[in-house]
Amino acid sequence: MTTTQYVSVRETAQLLSITEKSVMDLIEQRKLQAYRIANKFLRLKKSEVLNLRNAGEVKQETKNIKFSFIERVSDFFYFNDFYLLAIMVMIALFYVIFYTE
Repeated sequence: MTTTQYVSVRETAQLLSITEKSVMDLIEQRKLQAYRIANKFLRLKKSEVLNLRNAGEVKQETKNIKFSFIERVSDFFYFNDFYLLAIMVMIALFYVIFYTE
């Protein structure tokens, strides 16, 4: 079984069932060692994360964040803007092809 040696902050949060802010707090408290890759990306060793999880030193967080309808719609347009634009261009092209002389 092949696993990646380093994981991102988001993947670490998922492995530990905590928030990304809590992961950053663990890094600041030096309970986890973070590494910069290409002086841009923050990564953590997966083995260290799993050891911390198995040691039971991290309390899992079950807090669910409620997002408003406006936030959900905003995220939808933010993450799908390319696809929406592509669909509008296709519709415009089909209109030009089929309905103009």
